[in-house]
Amino acid sequence: MKWLSAGLTFINLSAVCGLLLGIAGNGLNKLSALLALISGAAFAVAAYLGTFDSIKSDCRDGRLPGLARSASEPLALQPAEPEAQERISSPLWRYRHIWLWAIAICFAIFAVRSFCWLLYIDGNELKIQSPYNLGDLSLHITLIRNFANGVPLWPDSPIYVFGKLRYPAGIDLFNALLCLARVDLIRGLVWTGLAASLATFYAFYRWGGTFGIAGFLFNGGFAGLQFFKTLKLLDYQGAKTIAWKSIALTMFVTQRGLLYAIPAGLLLLWYWREKFFRQSSEAGVAAPGGSTAVNPRGYSPLPFWVELSLYASMPLFHVHTFIALSAVLACLFVCGDSAVRKHIATLIGAALLPAFFFGWLVSDNFHAGSMIQWDPGWVLHDHDMGRGPWMEFWLVNFGLWLPIILVLFAISGWRAYKSGEYWKFELFATIAVLTFGLAFWRITWSGSKWTPDAFLVVGLGLLASSVWQARRAGSSWNKKLPEEIVFLTAAIAIFIAGMLFSFAEWGWDNLKLMIWGYFLVLPYLWKDLIARWNFPERVAICVALFGSGFVSLLGGLSAGHPGFDLIDRARLDAVGLVVRPLPIESRFAAYPTYNHPLLLQGRKVVLGYAGHLWTEGINYENESARLSKLMLGENGWREAAEALRVRYIFWGRDEMTNYPTSTRPWENTTRPVASGDWGAIYDLALASD
Repeated sequence: MKWLSAGLTFINLSAVCGLLLGIAGNGLNKLSALLALISGAAFAVAAYLGTFDSIKSDCRDGRLPGLARSASEPLALQPAEPEAQERISSPLWRYRHIWLWAIAICFAIFAVRSFCWLLYIDGNELKIQSPYNLGDLSLHITLIRNFANGVPLWPDSPIYVFGKLRYPAGIDLFNALLCLARVDLIRGLVWTGLAASLATFYAFYRWGGTFGIAGFLFNGGFAGLQFFKTLKLLDYQGAKTIAWKSIALTMFVTQRGLLYAIPAGLLLLWYWREKFFRQSSEAGVAAPGGSTAVNPRGYSPLPFWVELSLYASMPLFHVHTFIALSAVLACLFVCGDSAVRKHIATLIGAALLPAFFFGWLVSDNFHAGSMIQWDPGWVLHDHDMGRGPWMEFWLVNFGLWLPIILVLFAISGWRAYKSGEYWKFELFATIAVLTFGLAFWRITWSGSKWTPDAFLVVGLGLLASSVWQARRAGSSWNKKLPEEIVFLTAAIAIFIAGMLFSFAEWGWDNLKLMIWGYFLVLPYLWKDLIARWNFPERVAICVALFGSGFVSLLGGLSAGHPGFDLIDRARLDAVGLVVRPLPIESRFAAYPTYNHPLLLQGRKVVLGYAGHLWTEGINYENESARLSKLMLGENGWREAAEALRVRYIFWGRDEMTNYPTSTRPWENTTRPVASGDWGAIYDLALASD
């Protein structure tokens, strides 16, 4: 984990230092970018030296890494010691790494295909590999170029005239630093993607073993079974009627914040599990079946400042991951002992101010619309994804995942109940208070109905039962629940939150949060359930769980041949050349589309692509009407331009196609600053001769 900690710290603190230098210097330049990258590298060296890698200690002690201690071993076995020795001597155990190497090859194919052809040159065209990435990658290129152009930080939105940037663009800020350090844009995107893939592979290996990696790569349900009907490798999960799409193809490749957020989040989850629950050669040995407290000798796999920097800066990179990690910390606080609570309180207290600052930045100074709204049902009410019977929705999307996870919850709960380790007043009281509070809020908001009324009664009953049990059994303040109960409770909380609330304008985007509930379950689903079965049963269930995702992944990777056109290079370069001397703060009027050459050069337009504006919660109807009046040359076009703060009008291929009836009055009243085969740019501040 030393290299993982160092690499993530380099990206994290390079971006943070670049942001602070950009704020202080009213924008980034080559010198500030180099200073930020050098600072990030220095912090990375410190993180490498301060991180303790328990796998190396296990190997020095002659023990198998993770045996009876961690889920990071590929088979993640947790048997009693004699049984473990018998399993180690078996052929299946001796050849266990075959499965890891098979998954590693699949991951390498995915990473190379997805990121080496993420954005590439084909003749005179810029092309991309993924059909899901046309709009997303265009936006990220816009943000990277915008940062690299030296705009004051935090910048105005390049795609909306009346607001600051509403996007957690930390990873794009990092790529902008690379651009200013003379790293080619395409090369920087490829390097970042491949490095993030390697980091994600190893982070999943240490968190959930080979099963965890497969869970990320091959998530799915029954949609891929269509392969046996068509005999064609296609991304069947990519259909608009499927909600549980491939995480690797539709989120990891397209949502660039996840390139950092997934490995960083998994590193923190691994660290909290190791620090609070796992024994090591430094930390001593836990009681049989129990879990160690925060070690009195001070065993800590990560330096506190690394933990703090990864957690506190997460809103700059991915807000939904920050929410998920905060939910895990809340569960650890409620379910932990006094030592755990002390550590978490210190972490949250130290992270509060920087996390608030980064959240303030990426939400347009909290002027953005409310991110969290009551919206029960997730996408079950969506016109495309939610149509059909609800049982069909869950089976087609998730297949056997939901039943087997429910079995895991039942078995884990029963084991905890039988061992007497289930009871903790703080946990049950918290559940009761949250249930009561949510029901009371809904009754206050929408009136008395049977559903919230019933949950109100349940909350009160659970709270009364918790108080009675606490009086009977005594205090549980310094008792710590087993790790599987803590992390599975966090997974349930995240899933319920995603089902009851909307955390983005588009319901499907709730998956950015809900995938963390899925990631939390993976190591325990294997360790506590599937790994205890016989080999044929394990193979059968893995085929059933991962088969659809495997087919969809291969189908999605092959879909990008021979690629999808993004923009003509000559047109992009010509526009970039003529806008270079123009003020970077000036706003252009142009047709709103994702691959406009102005946007791909990082320049600001009145409105960007409608899909991007909508997902950021921007109500742009009035601005769109004014822009249309301006571009069509209708009466009052000058006033519309002033209201939209327009300095330049761009008239090119997209504008000619989408405003064919325009009278173009600016051609007679203003002076063109540049023109060519690509079109023309008119300066509204310069009158015609």
